[in-house]
Amino acid sequence: MNAHAPILPLLIPFAAALLQMACSRLACQRLIGLSAATLLVLITAWLTVLADDGQLRVYALGNWPAPFGIVLVVDRLAAAMTLLTAILGFTSLLYASTGFDERGLHFHPLFQLQLFGLTGAFLTGDLFNLFVFFEVMLLASYTLLAHGGGLARTRAGISYVVLNLVGSALFLIALGLLYGTLGTLNLADLAHRLTLPGHDQALARLACALLIAVFALKAGLLPLSFWLPHTYTAAGAPVAALFAIMTKVGIVSILRLQTIALAPAMPDLLGHWLTTLALATVVFAALGVVAAVRLRALAAWLTLLSAGTLLVTPAQANAQVDAAAIYYLVQSTLAGAAFFLLAGVIAGQRGPAADQLMAGPPPQATWLKVAFLVLATTLAGLPPFSGFVGKLVLLTTLREVSAGPAIWAVLLAAGFVVMIALARDGCYLVWKHRATTREEPAEEIAWQIATATLLLVAAGPLLAVVARPLSDYAERAAHQLHAPGTYVNAVLGPGRTNDRREATP
Repeated sequence: MNAHAPILPLLIPFAAALLQMACSRLACQRLIGLSAATLLVLITAWLTVLADDGQLRVYALGNWPAPFGIVLVVDRLAAAMTLLTAILGFTSLLYASTGFDERGLHFHPLFQLQLFGLTGAFLTGDLFNLFVFFEVMLLASYTLLAHGGGLARTRAGISYVVLNLVGSALFLIALGLLYGTLGTLNLADLAHRLTLPGHDQALARLACALLIAVFALKAGLLPLSFWLPHTYTAAGAPVAALFAIMTKVGIVSILRLQTIALAPAMPDLLGHWLTTLALATVVFAALGVVAAVRLRALAAWLTLLSAGTLLVTPAQANAQVDAAAIYYLVQSTLAGAAFFLLAGVIAGQRGPAADQLMAGPPPQATWLKVAFLVLATTLAGLPPFSGFVGKLVLLTTLREVSAGPAIWAVLLAAGFVVMIALARDGCYLVWKHRATTREEPAEEIAWQIATATLLLVAAGPLLAVVARPLSDYAERAAHQLHAPGTYVNAVLGPGRTNDRREATP
């Protein structure tokens, strides 16, 4: 069973999507989806425990060896990202099953295909299949974004589709250049061939630079980030909560390409430009947080701010920095997703005022006010919750890097601005009241509050309690990530020559 563990996070959502398309009844689709999401959480948790033994698990589909066949590679980082995806998928689907899924057709199969694309992007060891999983993920997200209709979602969907089509075209061009230059798209084989003489260095650098640009677009790096706040604000609450991890796909892809292929062969490709643009993204997002007039817009800008913070780390090429970034990635993703769900619940409680940051009826449930306070404290990076731990660990590791003073200045200033904006916005929700709120179905609101609370507890108090074991795991994952030779040997085989001989399954 352990030998087939890497393929299970892909088979579960894919099989669930097929079953849901065969069963048109909403109640049936909900049952299949929630069962599959629960099973996915259990399987990815098991896979994460297995991966912590330090062994890279390489799964060759069809038993074709790399670099000729498709391979899935499970290390600590990949396993942790699939678990994070599964947790977001389960909680978002639970929230959506309270009535959001009734607003359009085919929500549940598309949701499972989105999970399929996300988990595949984290597990694949081949750049072309990364492109395939990107496209599956994006095609599902196009429709999920428009779920429920409305002019705002249509406008956001059009710009989102157009921009990502451009990104997909650049991705294909980069893959074509790489294959034409090096004759491979397997990441391990690519890392090996980049260190060998005899290929066109200029074309290889151009192809890798294009790949970085595509991943930066997915991650929301300035000046390619203008689409993100508008798109995430327009999406429904459960869809936006799942979208919170989509920017992390681009960030993890940059980390993998940098540590496995670029660091040994092209250590200067990222240079200081990535750090500069990442800090500019943080400043841009902090200004957006101040200017936000809706809770969902605030959550979207905070998601962009976390992405900018994480994009500071790849250019440092430092295992300790990446370890801190992995902890911060988990914490910020859960907190951002919880904020989207909480914004949806509060919008349903405030009548016509919805989630607008203006004087209006207060949320009926006192717990919603407490939840906002806990999330605001977490997102602002204040003690005693995990946001403070994540920010502190990240800043501590960045202290010794060359751009350390600039990074510290920007991140601390951005944190201060976010703290002020969240305090201001909390006043509108808690103290500035006007009129009474409408009644909502008690059962629906109870389920939504319970779902948001699950992520809230995980993002704030729980991650603070387990900060030490999680940080230790992140450190082991980062050191494993910074061992490209081990990765190449695990995928290609120790001492194997990568010539163009025939391969037999």
